[in-house]
Amino acid sequence: TLKARRKDLAAALMKRGVRLDPLAPWSKVGLKIYESTVPIGATPEYLAGHYMLQSAASMCPVMALGPQPGDRVLDMSAAPGGKTSYIAQLMRNKGVIIANDLKPERQKATVANLHRLGVRNAVTCIFDGRKLGAQMRNSFDRILLDAPCSGLGVISRDPSVKVQRTIPDVLRCAHLQKELLVAAIDALNHKSKKGGGYMVYSTCSVAVAENEEVVNYLLSKRDVKLVDTGLDFGKPGFTRFEHKRFHPSLALTRRFYPHVHNMDGFYVAKIQKLSDSRKGEEDKKKEDATSNDVEGN
Repeated sequence: TLKARRKDLAAALMKRGVRLDPLAPWSKVGLKIYESTVPIGATPEYLAGHYMLQSAASMCPVMALGPQPGDRVLDMSAAPGGKTSYIAQLMRNKGVIIANDLKPERQKATVANLHRLGVRNAVTCIFDGRKLGAQMRNSFDRILLDAPCSGLGVISRDPSVKVQRTIPDVLRCAHLQKELLVAAIDALNHKSKKGGGYMVYSTCSVAVAENEEVVNYLLSKRDVKLVDTGLDFGKPGFTRFEHKRFHPSLALTRRFYPHVHNMDGFYVAKIQKLSDSRKGEEDKKKEDATSNDVEGN
C-alpha cells in the first residue's frame, strides 16, 4: 500500500508465522497467503495500514484502468474500498478520487479502510450511481464501475451463492448494470487532457447476461469503443454465445475463471468514450424529424 513495500511487508509477516508468496508475475504489489498462525486481519501490520485483504481478481480492474497522479477518478461502487485504495496507491495520493456507494452502512467500512491505509485524496459519498451521469456530467478522467452482480464467479469460495441466486436475480442485476454503465459514460469526460476518457467495467460473475450483453448494449447506446485492457492473461470475451451475436470488439474484454486462473470468476472491459452523442436517442430524433417532414408534405 501507500505505507509499505512488498518486500518489507513479506518479511514482517513471515516473522509472524505467515506462509506467503508473491501473487503472480503480473502483479508487483500482490502477495498470496497460504496459511497463517495469526489472524491475518488483525496483525499490527494490517491495523497500521500496510496491506488490504482482497481477492487477486479485484486488482485486475484497477490495473486495466491505469489511473495517473493528478487524475479525477470516480469509483462508482466503491465499498469496502479495496479497489479505491489501490487506485490511490497508483495515483500516489495525488489528484482526487470520488468513492461512491449506494449503501451508507457499507461506506463506513470504506472510510475506515481509507483512513487505515493512509489515503488522503479520496472523498466518499452516498449516491444512486444511476443518477451520477446527470449530476456529474463530463466530470471525470477515469471511472471504475465494479458493478453490483450476482456473484456467480465466487461460487468456488462461497457455495451458498448456488442456492441463493435465481435466473430472475441475474436478469435484475443485468438491468441495473446497464443503467449504471450508461450513467458512468455520461459522467466521463472524453476531452480529458490527461489521456483519460477511459472507464473500466468489471463484475465478479461469469454470466454472459451480466458481462458481454451489458457492454454490447452500451455500444448501441453511446459513442464508445472497447480498447485493450492491458492485461496479458485471462480469456477473451465472447463474441457469440448460443444464438446471440455480439460486436467483434468484445474479444478485447477479459474473462477469468477459478479453474483456469486460480482466482475468482471475473470479467473486465475497458471502454473509451469518443463523444457525447447518444446513439439511440439521436436515431429516434432523426426518425421523428423525418416523420414530421412527411406529414408536413
